[in-house]
Amino acid sequence: MAIEVRIPTILRNYTDGAKAVNAEGATLDELITNLETNHPGIKNRLVDEAGGLRRFVNVYLNDEDVRFLGGLGTPVSDGDTVTVLPAVAGG
Repeated sequence: MAIEVRIPTILRNYTDGAKAVNAEGATLDELITNLETNHPGIKNRLVDEAGGLRRFVNVYLNDEDVRFLGGLGTPVSDGDTVTVLPAVAGG
């Protein structure tokens, strides 16, 4: 099951500069674990010590914020697109 994961510029050093990579899994958590297998270090940038999504990282599944879909337990399917965006603040 191939799912496209779009990577923000700040995390592309983990993907050898790739803007998007493919990963597999039945849930977002499994997808991130698979992503870590192929791109070591990236999971720590997405998931905090308590096992939840980091506060300043936004993750979207097909343009829907996963925090409103079920967080890391959100089911993902072949052909889905996961987009990782760092939160932006400013004034």
